[in-house]
Amino acid sequence: MKIIDGKKLAYEYKQFNENGEVESTLKAVDGVDLEVEAGDFIAILGHNGSGKSTLAKHLNAILVPTEGTLYVDGKDTKDGSKLWEIRQTAGMVFQNPDNQIIGTLVDEDVGFGPENMGVPREEIWRRVEKSLKAVGMWEYRSHSPNKLSGGQKQRVAIAGVVAMQPKCIVLDEPTAMLDPNGRKEVIRTVRELNRTEKVTVILITHYMEEVIHADRVLVMDAGKIVMQGTPREIFSQVEKLKSYRLDVPQVTLLAYELRKEGLPVPEGILSIEELTEALERCRRQLCQ
Repeated sequence: MKIIDGKKLAYEYKQFNENGEVESTLKAVDGVDLEVEAGDFIAILGHNGSGKSTLAKHLNAILVPTEGTLYVDGKDTKDGSKLWEIRQTAGMVFQNPDNQIIGTLVDEDVGFGPENMGVPREEIWRRVEKSLKAVGMWEYRSHSPNKLSGGQKQRVAIAGVVAMQPKCIVLDEPTAMLDPNGRKEVIRTVRELNRTEKVTVILITHYMEEVIHADRVLVMDAGKIVMQGTPREIFSQVEKLKSYRLDVPQVTLLAYELRKEGLPVPEGILSIEELTEALERCRRQLCQ
C-alpha cells in the first residue's frame, strides 16, 4: 500500500519586490513522481539547493504543490480539511532539535504532542514510556533537555514524534548539526524504529554513510529525481554521483579506486566487512 504518492509534483518559490509584485520565481521541485510503500526506508540525497528539503516539507503539507498532486495515506495535501490527519500520519524531525523541544523535562516534552491530540492521560504516559524506550532515552526521562548532548536531544525529538504514532516519519537532515557519534546514535535509532515498529522512514541527508541500509535511494538535482535504486545500485555509479556533486561512502570509494588499479573488487561495496572479504578473495586468487 502506498503511503506517499506524488505525481508531477512541482513547487515554485516566489521573490517579491518592495511593491509586493513577483520579481522572480525559482522552481525548487520540478515534475517529481514519488511513490513510497508503507514500511519502507527511503533515503533522499542531493547537494545543497537540489530541492530535497523542499520536497520533504511537502510530505506533511508544510508546503503544498504549485503543480501536480501529492497524496499522503490517500489524502490530498491541497485539501485543507485533511491537514490535521496528514500531519498525524507524517511526523517531521528537523535539523535542529532545539526547535522542536519545548518541555522542561524529557518526558513532559515527549508527552506534549499526544496531549495536544487529546489523548487520555494514562495513554499519554504509556506512549511516552514506549517511545523513549524505543529511542534508548527512558533513563533520561526526568532530565532537562538542555543538559543532553546533540544526539540525545535529537533522539528525544524523534521520540516526541513517535509518541504521536505517525505511520511515517520524515527526517530532514536530522544529523546535520551533530558530531559523528551523535549521527550514529540517531541513524541507529531510526533504523530500529523502521525495523521493529514498521514505521515508514523518509530520510533526507547528504551523509552517504547514513543511507547504506535504506531500501531505496533517490538522488535529486535541480529539483528533479535523477537517480534511484538500491544503495548498491546507486553507489556502483561513482562517476555519475560525482557529476551531481555528491560523494560516496569512503569504503565504496576505496573499493572503486582498487578496481581502477586492476583488482577484481565488486562494484558497490558498502561496508568494511564486504571490502575485507573481497580483498581476501583477491589474495587467495593471487596465491593460487
